[in-house]
Parts: sequence; structure tokens; C-alpha cells
Amino acid sequence: MSIQNIGTYQHFLDDLKQRVATARYQAARTLNTGLILLYHHVGKEILRSQQEHGWGAKVIDQLSHDLRSAFPEMKGFSPRNLKYMRKFAQEYPEIEFVQEVLAQLSWYHHTTLLDKISDRENRVFYIKKALEHSWSRNVMVHQIESSLHERQGKAITNFKEKLPQSQSDLAHSILKDPYLFDFLSIGEEAQEREVEKALIQHMEKFLLELGAGFAFVGRQYHLEVGEQDFYIDLLFYHLKLRCFVVIELKDHDFKPEYAGKMNFYLSAVDDLIKDSHDHPSIGLILCKSKNNVLAEYALRDMAKPIGLAQYQLSHALPEQLSVALPSIETLEAELSKNF
Repeated sequence: MSIQNIGTYQHFLDDLKQRVATARYQAARTLNTGLILLYHHVGKEILRSQQEHGWGAKVIDQLSHDLRSAFPEMKGFSPRNLKYMRKFAQEYPEIEFVQEVLAQLSWYHHTTLLDKISDRENRVFYIKKALEHSWSRNVMVHQIESSLHERQGKAITNFKEKLPQSQSDLAHSILKDPYLFDFLSIGEEAQEREVEKALIQHMEKFLLELGAGFAFVGRQYHLEVGEQDFYIDLLFYHLKLRCFVVIELKDHDFKPEYAGKMNFYLSAVDDLIKDSHDHPSIGLILCKSKNNVLAEYALRDMAKPIGLAQYQLSHALPEQLSVALPSIETLEAELSKNF
């Protein structure tokens, strides 16, 4: 091939590679949709037959044996998976919802959701989030175990008064309370600079906890105002909000003066960094604890959009597990018997 044709060939090759990749994706998606619809149909038929003929649970074992004998190349007809199909059809009887929404997720996503979440409303929350952010099954499990549905959109903010409604609703929805930094492996008494440094060292997990759309700009970001130096703890840019997000960490209770300082930082960022195409910057103050009434008063008359939430360095155990664990007094009593 002559040198002058190399560029033409590379363009030709790139086009073909893109077409193959797109076709493979579409084929995989079509295959997944067909599988989800098949499993839903099988589950629906099992439910219908058990109700009409009074068949008990043993029919699942017989059906598994017969289907695997008929289709030995297929691995989805174990008794366990057939029970998932029955439950899947029972939980989602609306075929339109299955076709239009559920078929976009893998079967492994659905079996995980059925195992981990009993409430349908909460399950649908994670289904929509998984589709919106293209979560892998492992990421989805992490979000479920951190109770995202209980924390999303729970930060105290003044966004409704300070931002246009379309921007306000989205900005409020991306913040949560509390933020869980239990991946840092540092003590509860860690000071804010220690937390800040550890977050930077675990940026991938930090971004996962912040949520989709956050892009890291800098730590201890320098601003010069009136010939004086100021440093923002953490500066991000949010791709959907199209604005800078200033995050300040505080290793103790919220104080009203924190809101004033954040208001100053946002004014400086809007004047010195924000582009004409960017929306107004927003602030997020993260404290070890807060008084909600005090926080609402502090944010009410601030000129800039500010949110306030707590952060935790350890994740509380689920209630059913914490109740099952022995108390310190019980452990001491048991140990004293052995000495």
C-alpha cells in the first residue's frame, strides 16, 4: 500500500470498526431483551399453571429437569433460576414495563434486585438509576448497600430560591445526606485536612459516592481576591448542571459562619473562573454533624446557592445485624468466665 493511501485506509478501517462495534452492541442488546422477555414469559406461565392446576413447588424441579434435557446448551433453567423467573413475573405483571424498561438491564441486575430489595418502589428507584448512569451490577450493589434511596436529594439547600426551577430540581437531586466515606480507613476523629487528603487518594470511590457527572478540578484550589490568597478545599465541575461545585469539609458541627464563607467563595469562583456559558456555581458544605433548623436559617438569606450535608467515616450496621451482635458488656462477661 502506498504512503498516500495510508490515511484513506485508516479512515476506511475506523469506519468499519465503528460499524462492527455498533452492530455487536445492538445484537447484544437485542439478545438481552429477548432473554428477559423469555424469562418473564416462563415465570408468568409457571404462576398461571400453579394457580390453575394447583401444582406445588415440586413442579419447579420437574420443569427444570425437562427443560435442561430439551435444551442442554442453555444454562438458565436451574430450579433456582426458574424460581427467579416466577418471582420476576409476579413482581412485574405489566408486560409494557418489562419491554420498555426492565429489558434494558441484564438478568443478573434483576436477580440481585429481587434478592436485596423487597419494596417495589425502592427497587424501581435503583432500576431507573442503573439505566440513567449505566451502572454495572457491582456498582448497583454498592449503591443498594449504602442505601442511596434514603440519602438522595436529602441535603438541606436554598436552591429553590436561588436557582431557576429546572436547575434547582436537578441540583437538589444530585446532593445526598449523609455522604458515606467509609472507604477511607481513617478514624472518626480525623481532621478535615486528613479527610480531604484521603478523599483525593481514593478519587474513584469518592466520585462514585458523589454521583454521576462530577469532574475533579482541584484540591486546595487557589483564589486571589484583593491581593489576598484563599484556598478552596475541593473544586469540581458538574457536567449536567454545567457549573462549578465548591466543596468545603468541616470536621465538627455546622456553624452559621460557614455559609458566609461559602457565599464568598462562590462569588469569587463566578467572577474569576466561571465562563459565560456556565451556570452559577453551587456550594456544598460537608460537616461531621448539623442542626437542621440552624442550617436552614443560615442558608435562607445567602445570595448564592448552597447545600449542606453530613459526612460519615463509617457506615452504621443494618439494624437487624447490629441487634444480633453482642454488646460490649456481654463480651466482657463472657471473657471473664474464661479467665
